[in-house]
Amino acid sequence: SGYLITSIIYKELMLTNNFSFSYFYERRIRRIVPPLIFVIISILPVAWYYFLPFSFTELSNSIIYSLSFISNFYFHFSGQDYGAPNSLYLPLLHTWSLSVEEQFYIIFPILFFLVFKFSKKNLFNFVILVFIISLIISQIGSKDFESLNFYSIHTRAWELMIGSFAALVNYNQTLRIKNKLFSNIILLVSIFFILMSFLFFNKN
Repeated sequence: SGYLITSIIYKELMLTNNFSFSYFYERRIRRIVPPLIFVIISILPVAWYYFLPFSFTELSNSIIYSLSFISNFYFHFSGQDYGAPNSLYLPLLHTWSLSVEEQFYIIFPILFFLVFKFSKKNLFNFVILVFIISLIISQIGSKDFESLNFYSIHTRAWELMIGSFAALVNYNQTLRIKNKLFSNIILLVSIFFILMSFLFFNKN
């Protein structure tokens, strides 16, 4: 999402020096809402037949919050632990990430547009700054606020900013040519860490 959205915004701004927020949000809604509604409609008859009243009430609440794109906060404040056995009775629990994505769609284009308009040369600095702040908050929150840390946009933003940074590098031809060696080094380091995760990540 970070790469895709930044690419869309950056290309339009570079071509027209402007950005149509209405068209952007219309495209996002057309992409996300129909599949979400289809999933909800598919789940309801099964839940109506199999779920106990309490579980069905929770499902109904999660439908409302999912359609409002704030289900991540609903699941956090209702104490739902992602991956816990009781999460099997929350078939829309996965929509927390969709809500984070939608919140990113709302906040990021506005900030990106403002930085582009008033200080275009600082676009990279803006993305890096958001990345650093979000990563620091995420690391702090992982110790004392695990649930909020897991479900929140401000502790997930650093992941999205990696995509944003990659998009800016990709569309900046001069920067891309200059950094071929750097890109190859990053590629090798990334492959190394992926291989390390196979060896050292375990249940502990």
